[in-house]
Amino acid sequence: MSVLEEMRIRSLGVIDDAVVELSPGFTAVTGETGAGKTMVVTSLALLLGGRADPALVRIGTKAAVVEGRLTMSADAPAALRAEEAGAELDDGALLISRTVSAEGRSRAHIGGRSVPVGVLAELADDLVAVHGQTDQQGLLRPARQRQALDRYAGDAVAAPLAKYTEAYRRLRTVAAELEELTTRARERAQEADLLRFGLNEIAAVEPLPGEDTELAAEAERLGHAEALASAAALAHAALAGDPEDPSEGGDATTLVGGAGRALDAVRSHDPALAVLAERMGEIAILLADVAGELAGYADNLDSDPLRLAVVEERRAALTGLTRKYGQDITGVLAWAQENAARLTELEGDDERIGELTAEHATLLGELSVLAQALTDARTEAAARFAEAVTGELASLAMPHARVSFDVRQTEDPDGVEVAGRPVAYGSSGADEVELLLAPHPGAQPRPIAKGASGGELSRVMLAVEVVFAGSDPVPTYLFDEVDAGVGGKAAVEVGRRLAKLAKSAQVVVVTHLPQVAAFADRQLLVEKTNDGSVTRSGVTALEGEDRVRELSRMLAGQEDSETARAHAEELLATARADA
Repeated sequence: MSVLEEMRIRSLGVIDDAVVELSPGFTAVTGETGAGKTMVVTSLALLLGGRADPALVRIGTKAAVVEGRLTMSADAPAALRAEEAGAELDDGALLISRTVSAEGRSRAHIGGRSVPVGVLAELADDLVAVHGQTDQQGLLRPARQRQALDRYAGDAVAAPLAKYTEAYRRLRTVAAELEELTTRARERAQEADLLRFGLNEIAAVEPLPGEDTELAAEAERLGHAEALASAAALAHAALAGDPEDPSEGGDATTLVGGAGRALDAVRSHDPALAVLAERMGEIAILLADVAGELAGYADNLDSDPLRLAVVEERRAALTGLTRKYGQDITGVLAWAQENAARLTELEGDDERIGELTAEHATLLGELSVLAQALTDARTEAAARFAEAVTGELASLAMPHARVSFDVRQTEDPDGVEVAGRPVAYGSSGADEVELLLAPHPGAQPRPIAKGASGGELSRVMLAVEVVFAGSDPVPTYLFDEVDAGVGGKAAVEVGRRLAKLAKSAQVVVVTHLPQVAAFADRQLLVEKTNDGSVTRSGVTALEGEDRVRELSRMLAGQEDSETARAHAEELLATARADA
C-alpha cells in the first residue's frame, strides 16, 4: 500500500518552513483558527497537481516549495506511471516536489525528473482522495447526488451512460438539423426558386469564359471600321507610295532606300558611317514589313454592320448576366457553379427530412432502452448505497436514522419511454435522484437539505464520504473539516469511525474536534507565531504531555485546566481502548 510519509512546506502562505510527518494510519491536524491548517490541505493539493496560485507564495519570498515523500511498491500504479515519466524510486520511495514562483510560474519534479504538472494530477488519481466541506455543500444539490450515485455504482452505470451520452449528442444534432429544415421550409423553397431562375437564365445565354472581353474589343473595332481602314490606307501610302502613281516617289520607303544607297557607296571609307548604313538598312526592312502588314490589315478589316448588330446584341445579353450575378462573365460562371451545388442541396430537402426523421425515431428508441438500463442500474446501486450510508450512521451516533434515495422520472409526452411511460430526459438520462433522510423511526423521509439539523447533516455527509472512501481504489484519504457542526458523543463516534477506516487505509483529517483528534495515531499542531511584523505558522508533532495540553485547549480553551486535562486523558484512554 502506498503511504504519504511526510511533506516539507516552504514559503507557502503563513507557513515559513515546516515538515509534516504523517502516520501510516490516522493523522489528525489541529490548531487555532487561522493558524494555517488549510495550508496542509493546500500543500497536498499542490503536490498532486492542483492549480498554482501566486497569491499563495509567502510575501517577501521568490517562490513556494512543497516536497513530499511517498513509499510504495515498484508495481503500484503510481510507481509505474512515474516510471513512464522518467522518474525512479529511491529505496521504495517516490519523491515529489512542486514549486510556485511569485510571478505564477509552476514547476514539478518526480523522482528527480522534471515533468509536466499534469503528470502529478494523473498520479493523484491513484494516490489520494480528498473529501472536504465543498464536497458536503455540493452534495446538497440533486444533480451532485445523482453524480455521487453514478460514481458509487461504477461500471454498472458508467457503461450504459457512455452509450447514452453518445446517442443523446447525436440526437441533439439530428433534431437541430431537422428543425432547421422544417421550420425554414418556406424560406428554403423561395431560395431554391431564385437559384433555379438564375441558373436557367445563365444556361439560356450560355456564356463562355472571357467572352465579354473579346466581344467588347470586336465591337470597338467594328464600330470604327471606316476610320481604321482610312488610317491604314493613308499610312500605307506614306510608307510605300500610291500604287496608282508610282512616279511620285515621295513615300518613306523610297526616301529611306535612297538614303541607304548613298551611304552604302561610301561606307568603306569610315567605320562609323558603315554602322549608320547598317542601321539605315534595318529601317528599310522594318518600313517594308509595316507597309505589308498595313496592306493586309486594310484588306482583312470587316466593316459588316450586320456583324456589329449581332455583337452588340450578344454583349447586351452578357451585360444582363453580369449586372445580376457577377462583375464579369468569369464571376457569373463561378456563381453558377457554386449555386448549382446549393440548389441540389435544397432540392434534396424532402429526402433529407425523411432520413433525419427516421434516424430521430431510431435514436429515441435507442435512448429509451439505455435510459431504462440507467434507471435499473441506479435503482439497484441506490439501495446498496443507502444501506451502506445507513450502516455508517449507526457508527456515528445515529442508530435509528435511515437514508434512502428517491430515483424518479417526470412524465413528458415528448420524452423517452421508461417503465412503459414517456418521461423527460436529458444528457444524463431520465432520472432525478435525491438523497432522503429519516432521522428517527416514524419520521417521513425528507431531502437531506431540509430534513437534517446541522450536526445530522455533517454526519450524513461524513457517512457518505466514508462510503466513498471505502469504494475508492486509493490508499490515502484526506478529510478537510468534514466534521463541522458535530460535537459531544457524536464527535466521539466520528473519531472512532475514522480510526476504523484507518485500519485499512491512510487517513489524514484536518479537524477542530478534540474527540476526533484523540483517536488519531499521530496528532500534528499547526501553530501561529507573531513577532509584531511577520506572522508565521509551524507544524509540530504532539506526543505525551504536549498532546494532552493541545486536547485540553481544544476542549476548554485552557491548556492548564485540570477538568479539561482529565477529559483529554479520558478521550485518549477511550481511543486506546478501541484500538
